[in-house]
Amino acid sequence: MAGVPEAEVLNKAGGGSPGLLARERTIAGPRFNRWLVPTAALAIHLCIGMAYGFSVFWLPMTKLVPGTDAACANLGFFAQLFNGTCNWTVPSVNHIFETFIAMLGISAAIWGGWLEHAGPRKAGFIAALCWGGGLIIGGIGVSMHQLWLVYLGCGVLGGVGQGLGYITPVSTLIKWFPDRRGLATGFAIMGYGGGALIGAPIAVALMQKFTVNGIPGVASTLMCMGVIYLVAMSLGAFGFRVPPNGWKPLGWTAPTQSTSKLITQRHVHLNRAWKTPQFWLIWVVLCMNVTAGIGVLSMASPMLQDVFGGKLLGLSGTGDLTTAQKAAIAASAAGLVGLISLFNSLGRLFWASTSDFLGRKRTYFVFFALGIVLYCLLPTLGHLGMAAMFVIAVCLILSMYGGGFATVPAYLADIFGTQMVGAIHGRLLTAWSVAGVAGPFLIAAIRQTQLDAGVAKNLVYDHTLYILAGLLLIGMICNFLVKPVKESALMTDEELAHERSLQKEAGTAANANDAARGSFGVVGFIAWALVGIPFLIGVWIAMTKAAALF
Repeated sequence: MAGVPEAEVLNKAGGGSPGLLARERTIAGPRFNRWLVPTAALAIHLCIGMAYGFSVFWLPMTKLVPGTDAACANLGFFAQLFNGTCNWTVPSVNHIFETFIAMLGISAAIWGGWLEHAGPRKAGFIAALCWGGGLIIGGIGVSMHQLWLVYLGCGVLGGVGQGLGYITPVSTLIKWFPDRRGLATGFAIMGYGGGALIGAPIAVALMQKFTVNGIPGVASTLMCMGVIYLVAMSLGAFGFRVPPNGWKPLGWTAPTQSTSKLITQRHVHLNRAWKTPQFWLIWVVLCMNVTAGIGVLSMASPMLQDVFGGKLLGLSGTGDLTTAQKAAIAASAAGLVGLISLFNSLGRLFWASTSDFLGRKRTYFVFFALGIVLYCLLPTLGHLGMAAMFVIAVCLILSMYGGGFATVPAYLADIFGTQMVGAIHGRLLTAWSVAGVAGPFLIAAIRQTQLDAGVAKNLVYDHTLYILAGLLLIGMICNFLVKPVKESALMTDEELAHERSLQKEAGTAANANDAARGSFGVVGFIAWALVGIPFLIGVWIAMTKAAALF
């Protein structure tokens, strides 16, 4: 497999002994406790989750060269990439988000198989170098006022860090928690949804601190955050441990095939998994859920303002609003953004944990059935002026959007087994890349078409929301069609033994019964405090912003 020879070289240090980043060095000993693994995953996901908060940079990045707007008004996107004297426009910079989301899926698909053999420590450390280093390079690009360098650093290199960092914990967590797969992946992927809760306020504060002569401190902020994320993700990477083959929690027995036909006790190789109908059905399931959810996520703030306007302040008239009233409405909309960010994050843990009892297929049925009802209700709630119910519906939708991300790794493990679930998940994330680029474009195009046709602003989202409900119906049908894989797709014992030999765990199976039986202890409390306290601070900030709604 591509990349493995280089990995072999990197794993060797001094006469053939495994290097510090080698997977062999991460196999857990008897004193380790499996509840330390989610903290390592959270350390990485809370950092790369700043992707959702990157919008705080867009406006400041358009104000870096004072007094040039009129002279540079007609400058196109490609001209802005290499021009060092003109301000950038919002459309020219916000494609950075689409770039690193696209690179996330591409890099996860390309290097997912390598990750399974290299182990989470090496993959996590490389992710730290790419995401942290990408932000530093992006900051240098801002300081030089070269947009192409910002795209290269934050978009391309940062996107590789996003992809590797996103899938790094998945396979490891699922193997540590065969009894609670949804809960385990929910913890990690909750961090991705919550990364913006922490990162966005930090970025805003740093930009204010580094502002000089009215020029926002974007460059220094990106470089500072790059260093912070590089350190935090590296600590998470070195905190990873993997269970030896054959390990299982004390007292836990794997469910029999008759208990749940959708949960296989065998494994499907990556090379076969992506050729099965099950893979592509789940691909569409994720793509439809993400496309619909990201549509609401991308337009939540303007939608609330356009649909309700002065009604958010208790005004019944349709006359012109004062500057103060417009500011109050904008604050309410910002409160909604904070609230849905919170539901996006916490929904990942709630729904993924629920799937451990409800089952993955039934959980996705709830996402689609309830989602269709809510999407179709939103226009009616808007027409009736029921702002509170509208906000509740949007929050539920975003909780299921996040829940879809957190539940899908466990869904894949149920269908394809755990041996190569990280690599299979990496391939599946191309659905996110497609949805992340096509979704916002589709929603914006439909909205603009409605406006051009003369549709009133408070009605312009109706058709869009019905179309999103239609996408959910497609996802529901595909989810219904998911069945267990055929026997011919499963790995033989010889193929499984070969795959495990590539992970260099020879001789460790005998220690499986003794591994990771240590107590939670002081180390556990410290580790959870290091990731939990920043997350709770972010939750508090989001709740204070949401208070503006009420």
